[in-house]
Amino acid sequence: MNKKSIQAFHRRLHRWYGAHGRKDLPWRHTADPYAIYVSEIMLQQTQVATVLERYYFPFLKRFPTLAKLAAARQDNVLAAWHGLGYYNRATNLHKAAQKIVSRDLALGIRHWGEEMSTLMPNAQSLIPNLLALPGIGRNTAHAIAAFAYRQPVAVMEANVRRVLSRIFALETPSEPELWDKAQLLLDKAEPFDYNQAMMDVGALVCRKRAPLCGQCPANSMCKGKTSPESYPALKSKKTPPVRRKSIVLLRNAEGKYYATPRKSRFLNGLYHFVEMDTPPPLKSKELGHIRQQYSHFTLEAAILLMEAEHGNKGKNWYTLAQLKKLPVSMAEKKILELL
Repeated sequence: MNKKSIQAFHRRLHRWYGAHGRKDLPWRHTADPYAIYVSEIMLQQTQVATVLERYYFPFLKRFPTLAKLAAARQDNVLAAWHGLGYYNRATNLHKAAQKIVSRDLALGIRHWGEEMSTLMPNAQSLIPNLLALPGIGRNTAHAIAAFAYRQPVAVMEANVRRVLSRIFALETPSEPELWDKAQLLLDKAEPFDYNQAMMDVGALVCRKRAPLCGQCPANSMCKGKTSPESYPALKSKKTPPVRRKSIVLLRNAEGKYYATPRKSRFLNGLYHFVEMDTPPPLKSKELGHIRQQYSHFTLEAAILLMEAEHGNKGKNWYTLAQLKKLPVSMAEKKILELL
């Protein structure tokens, strides 16, 4: 693939984007790195429609700047994230905000969301500083650099991976191979429009199933167009294991229930009840059962109500009304409905 053919591809891609691109997405109409950062984190493993309809604007309204986000309680951040899933994204977003405002990592970053957000950081230090933050990998760092600061770097989310795999007929491409191809095709003069166009081509044309190859701006150069669904090769899906638990609602003499925030990476910061691998030995009342599907396992749990020992008070005891205001996962919401 020579320079001339790549330049011709750029022209076709930009024409397609001008006619068909999703230019109405709000994060494509802002120069605020903070708003772009929030959108990129929300869009990880979540569909555009979900982010746009229920989360993006409410989150920015509640935490309009990086400084506001850093100063917020983690409970409030998780509550604003509730229902979006993959809650580690929210805790990392919060931790990153605190890390940035505690020391100025690079010119312009600390003041994201404020008037000084237009300051240009040092291009050489921007991506390394972003990669040092929790929850930011290479793709997110490149996205912020390309979209907020027009830096000539390639973005490679799931849709772009598929486009690249098909253009170069790569069945099982490695990460370094994909990044090399992404940088090879990059339009360094127009990194913003180029990267947005590549994502849109993957989402709208080079779809996972039934791709519209005749409409694709990469059609003339695509090596995989005769059998596009062969690239990349589908990974065999494993049936997620089932984890069976007894979840105990401890209730004290005041009618309050015991709940604590999780400390593990999984659902970090969200409140949960007592979980056991076997039924509790003491007398309890069964309230029902719940089933919750996660990405890597299925939870099946018996929900039990148990009276706590007399005088069991202090921290982490909540009324039902208070529990409903705490950040919890979908499993706990089902439990509260049973209660």
